[in-house]
Amino acid sequence: MRNLLNFLIKYRAWFVFIFYVLVSCVLIVSGSAYRLSVYMTSANAVTATLNEATSGVTGYFNLSSVNASLEQRTAQLEAEVLNLREQLNCYQAIVGDTLGRDAAMQQARFSYILAPVISSTWHRPRNYITISKGRQDGVRPGMGVVDHNGVVGVVNACSGHTARIVSLLNEAQPFSVKLKDTPYVGTLWWKGNDRKIAYMVEVPRHAKYHTGDTVVTSGYSTTFPAGIHVGTVMGAVRGDDDNYFTLKVRLATDFANLTAVRVIKDVRRAEIDTLAKYDLK
Repeated sequence: MRNLLNFLIKYRAWFVFIFYVLVSCVLIVSGSAYRLSVYMTSANAVTATLNEATSGVTGYFNLSSVNASLEQRTAQLEAEVLNLREQLNCYQAIVGDTLGRDAAMQQARFSYILAPVISSTWHRPRNYITISKGRQDGVRPGMGVVDHNGVVGVVNACSGHTARIVSLLNEAQPFSVKLKDTPYVGTLWWKGNDRKIAYMVEVPRHAKYHTGDTVVTSGYSTTFPAGIHVGTVMGAVRGDDDNYFTLKVRLATDFANLTAVRVIKDVRRAEIDTLAKYDLK
């Protein structure tokens, strides 16, 4: 208390000065309607500027939550696209079977598990990605992984809360792909030289293509649904086999800037894998 009194006594002249300034401002403004109008306009302008600045700062610190919400919504929409494509394929295949068509339409087959990337390599011959989702989140080995641009890789190992992905940038990992809107299927391999370039091999010699054509997943595996974006055709590469040729493909995914991915969950995966076991007997 004594310190407060000493402070007030020490700076009493300043307090008196500020008091008189405030009183003078009030008298000046209240004595004229015009001055009052100017004051209110200026005060409103200052208040608006302060509110705008406050809103900007608040918005900046909320960006992470907004981005997470947008990522979640984008994943939901992309999963819906996968399911609609699958339902369309089922509809076309069983168009004459009303009961089968109704059953196929009732259940969504695919969903996404969003996962932040913990670590990632892209400059080695065999690259891997680690994510912070694992078995307790529904992730299993063999599941396909994508981001908002295209194919990323395949899950090959899981713990309770983390999983490792074999990147598309892995010399030992092939991917079944096709030219979009055509029947021409091939195998995509990464040759280890450029993180932006891969090669679609075993393309039939009679296949027609154009530079800029889209390469997508073929759907001929349990890992990826058909039609997921992989990259674009840059041109053909001369090969040794007269029956096939190789296409140079610019990859859609930027592996140097992976921050989050989506693991594809297929509700029919267990059923398909069970049937596949009979082929091995």
